[in-house]
Amino acid sequence: MSTAYIGLGSNLERPVEQVRGAMDELAELAKDEPRCSSLYRTAPIGVGDQPDFINACCRIDTEFPPEILLAKLLEIEAKHGRRRTQVQAAPRTLDLDLLLYDQLVQSSPTLTLPHPRLHERAFVLYPLLELEPDLQIPGHGPAAELVRHCVDQRIERVDGNGVRAREPKGEA
Repeated sequence: MSTAYIGLGSNLERPVEQVRGAMDELAELAKDEPRCSSLYRTAPIGVGDQPDFINACCRIDTEFPPEILLAKLLEIEAKHGRRRTQVQAAPRTLDLDLLLYDQLVQSSPTLTLPHPRLHERAFVLYPLLELEPDLQIPGHGPAAELVRHCVDQRIERVDGNGVRAREPKGEA
């Protein structure tokens, strides 16, 4: 049994519903019920002329090896209407990223673990810290330290209806 952390994001076609639906579908890949963070509204990074994202993270215990788990995540994205383009950070109906898989460090043409930019992204670090306050990112250190370098990234926690609940201030 392995522990995987999955990042979820959407900024098209009812993003809150897209992310909540994907959370439910992750249960099919997990031994037990997934543990999922709150939802966060975040500013787009890269391609700026697009709607804000709704992001979250889930922790699952799974028997699937990382490459198969990633393939199953891509299937869920496709069911939600995700069309992959060459443009990174483009708007999307659903994005599911395999962020961490146990403490595995690997780089292959199809999968890099930990996810290559997770240590630089508030939209990943805040939800991960909500799930695991003492989380260590292999090769980068404590997530609680890494998030301090993301204070310039706009992020706010929202409830299930998309109503603002609080805004993080650069520390977990």
